[in-house]
Amino acid sequence: MPRILLWSAPIDFRKGVNGFVALVADALATDPYCGDVFVFRSKRSDRLKLLVWDGTGLVLATKWLESGRIVWPPVRQGVVRLSAGQYALLADGLDWTRVVPPPVRKPVWLG
Repeated sequence: MPRILLWSAPIDFRKGVNGFVALVADALATDPYCGDVFVFRSKRSDRLKLLVWDGTGLVLATKWLESGRIVWPPVRQGVVRLSAGQYALLADGLDWTRVVPPPVRKPVWLG
C-alpha cells in the first residue's frame, strides 16, 4: 500500500513535474518513482498538488477548493505521514486533526 507523505512547508506552485520530482528526490531523499503519493501545499490555504508514479508515468494533479480552506499541519521543514482517511478529509477542506483513529490492540497468541 502506498504511503501518503505531506511536505508541510509551502511550495512554489509554478513548478512543473520535473521541479516536484527534484524536490522529492533532494529535499525528501525519497524515490519519486516508488508509488507513494506526495502532497504539497501552496502559500494559499485553498490549494494542494499531488505527485504520484502510477506505474506507467508521473501524475501531477492540482486541487483548488472553491470555498473554505485546507487545514494544514504546522509549517516546518519536514514530512507528515497521512492515512488515506486523513488525506480525504484534508482534501475536502475538513479538519483532519480532530479525527482520532480508534486504538488497535495487538492480538494475544493463545498457543
